[in-house]
Amino acid sequence: MAGFAPRVQYLAGFRCPLGGLAAGKPRVLCRGAEIFVSTGSELVYVYDQEGNLLTAVFRFPGRVWHLELSALGGVLYVLCAQKGVYCVSLDQASRSVSQGDGDDSDKNDEDSEDGEPPCPVIPVDPDACILPDATLCAFVVLDDILVTLAQGPAQWKVQLFRCRRPGEDARPPGQVGEVELSTSSPLAGSLGEPTAPHFLPVLCCVSPPGCSGLRGRMRGSGGFTLERALFGLLFGVDASLLESPAILCGLPDGQLCCVVLKTLVTSRLAPGDPKALVKILHHLEEPVVSIGALRTESSGENVEDAHPDCLVALGRHGRVLAVKASWDEAGDLVPELQEYRLPGPVLCAACGGGGRVYHSTASDLCVVDLARGGAPQDPVQPDRGPGSLPSLLCPASLSVCSVVTLSVLSEVPEGGTRLLALSARGRLMTCSLDLSSEAPCPARATVVNTGQKIKELLSGIGTVSERVSSLKKAVDQRNRALMCLNEAMNVSCVLLASREGPRPISCTTATAWSRAELQDVLTATCRLQNGSGFSLDRGWTWCVRVRTCSRASDPDSAGSAATYTIPVDRLGPGDRREVTLPLGPGEDGALDLPVTVSCALHYSLREVVGGALAPPDSSEDPSLEGCPPDMLPEQDGVCLPLSEHTVDVLQCLRFPGLAAPPTRAPSPRSPAGDPVDTFLGARLGPGSEPAGPASLRAKFPPPSVATIKVSAGLLRAALGDGQPGVSLGCTTLQWLLAENSALDVVRARLLSSVRGVAPDGTDLHLVVREVTVTHLCAAGPMQAVEIQVESSSLANLCQAHHAVIGRLQRMVVEQAAHSSSPPDLRVQCLHQIQVNHETLLREVQTLRDRLSTDDEASSRATAERLLQVYGQLRSPGLLLV
Repeated sequence: MAGFAPRVQYLAGFRCPLGGLAAGKPRVLCRGAEIFVSTGSELVYVYDQEGNLLTAVFRFPGRVWHLELSALGGVLYVLCAQKGVYCVSLDQASRSVSQGDGDDSDKNDEDSEDGEPPCPVIPVDPDACILPDATLCAFVVLDDILVTLAQGPAQWKVQLFRCRRPGEDARPPGQVGEVELSTSSPLAGSLGEPTAPHFLPVLCCVSPPGCSGLRGRMRGSGGFTLERALFGLLFGVDASLLESPAILCGLPDGQLCCVVLKTLVTSRLAPGDPKALVKILHHLEEPVVSIGALRTESSGENVEDAHPDCLVALGRHGRVLAVKASWDEAGDLVPELQEYRLPGPVLCAACGGGGRVYHSTASDLCVVDLARGGAPQDPVQPDRGPGSLPSLLCPASLSVCSVVTLSVLSEVPEGGTRLLALSARGRLMTCSLDLSSEAPCPARATVVNTGQKIKELLSGIGTVSERVSSLKKAVDQRNRALMCLNEAMNVSCVLLASREGPRPISCTTATAWSRAELQDVLTATCRLQNGSGFSLDRGWTWCVRVRTCSRASDPDSAGSAATYTIPVDRLGPGDRREVTLPLGPGEDGALDLPVTVSCALHYSLREVVGGALAPPDSSEDPSLEGCPPDMLPEQDGVCLPLSEHTVDVLQCLRFPGLAAPPTRAPSPRSPAGDPVDTFLGARLGPGSEPAGPASLRAKFPPPSVATIKVSAGLLRAALGDGQPGVSLGCTTLQWLLAENSALDVVRARLLSSVRGVAPDGTDLHLVVREVTVTHLCAAGPMQAVEIQVESSSLANLCQAHHAVIGRLQRMVVEQAAHSSSPPDLRVQCLHQIQVNHETLLREVQTLRDRLSTDDEASSRATAERLLQVYGQLRSPGLLLV
């Protein structure tokens, strides 16, 4: 077939997703001069060949998987993904288009990139759905019988319905038959709801000669007639006697099954197992792409002999099954099965006249001849006798690439053929093939023939150019994806290799108060610093998660969390990004502390690699670049944690008294009055009524106090010797407020006590003093530092006490690794302290139980005693050594 010279004519261009159309979903059908095109989206286009224009566009509620035309009444049947089968009257649609009832608002939206003229868009009403079923994957229509193939949880199911026509009352379709097909492998989603199959099954109707089951069917609508001998051998004597059509199913697992239609209709009335009606003809061991029939022998004068005498099925990876009836040596009629191998993957196929099968691969459109086994100009193939199938198929190239759906328009008596095709780029085209075996006469090589050859050469150059362009685009896209992946791998290795010590890519967090909309707001400023030699480019996202604790007033409530994602864009070596996020207070005016700020880097594989991945069976088709949703796992990225920072009340304290320098330096050992009276007097202010301490204490409750004692040796080992002349109490206070904005003032004034304001406006007093502990160490008195926290708000006291304890715990853990043995402590004293605390804890439990049963007068006294016990527990008398 090297002499084939196709003449390609581009009719129209349709919109298609980035990377081109995927094989299996697009469809093209022809009715007279009208061509119906589906690209796998929710649109079905109607193109007029005579006028060379797009006449209408139907918009369906879902993506279109299959089309069928019926010549009886001009009806279009459409299967929408996970919706069902819709029925549209073409005559009614034509009237609505002529009257201008289309959706004019969508006219410009449907213009293609090739300058397609505007056309009306007809939205299909949901009432047009004659069979709503989300599991349908294929169907075929026989007069008023609708045969469907549905995907169940574990098996495929063939169902028969009596369907209504357009314009009839909207009664539900009546089911008249059903049978399940066994599968050799479990379906996707067999443990739950079925998912959409990656390869759609093939469903067609086969009839014997003279059967009325295919009355009024259109070419390419999924039905054909076989000669009586082959039909009887394939489907049995019952099908031949009943003159019943047979339903042929090609499943994605490779099975080729058949069901006789009339026996399936009567199966409900007959006893026995309905599965016995299913017959498995063959197993291709790969997804079935196409099922068709053709004539391999020349027809005689009998009209019946003009029917196809060979059944052909093609698999996705190029396996071909051909079946015809032949006579064996004993004179019996037996089915002859022959398997072939063609280059794959096969995107689509169609059977034509003269024993020819047209099939499209990722790189070319080819034709094979089962009647002769090769091209007319080729040497004679090995022959197995008259009427037998060839032992070898030699595909001939037609020089057309990336065809995703194909249909045979007509057969010219001289041996030519017209094909209707849709390319992966959404181009609708016709291919005129001259398949005559007669060689052209040299005397007719006129100027006209030379011009025609030039046109054909130019057409071939255009197809090759389109293929080269798609190849180059795919290669560039994959090269960019590989470069991004290599950079991401380097960054990941650098971060994972530096878990100890400074990290090359770091994230720091600092808190500060700011004024926004007449309200003080606590903000956290996160800085992302790239100290490595690599760049953070496309695909990287900076994620900052802010998580709050539960409310002190409601311990059972869960804290809130918010995640902020910041695109990195491009962060080169030495660059940094900065983002400021609000921490509170919230809408209720409360600030829940502590707050944890976590920073991480996320790398999205779907964003970088998704466009460069091809379907698993289309590795030889670089033009089909779309990534199916099941190609990448649910976790489609890599998350690299950078830092975690806890914001507590010590970082949020504000010190209004430290804003201006004092008039005189206070004496650290000057005598002072009652601190409670001084505090309450300051709260009352000048001009208030004089009152004694007793009345002040009755009006204002005393502040709550918590103390922690730490050995001086432990603090000096952890904090160092410090500055000369600076007391250990000053150094300890500076360490506690190391992340507070007032640290410089505290360090400059050598303060050992400071009074601040908590986020809710209440006072909080921090006092650090050096004390001597005499009763714990057997060797004698020990020098220690006492940290005292004092506040009129019990919630702020607990938060500050928790913040101090957290810092001391981390310090003890760090020093425990390289410290000497602890001093000799008095065990009896420690035991007595433990007994006292156990007694207090039991009293706390008793008081809490009493609060739920006492009356109002008694419960007040119980609550006061409970607060006193809590105060004793916050000053345990223990020492951190």
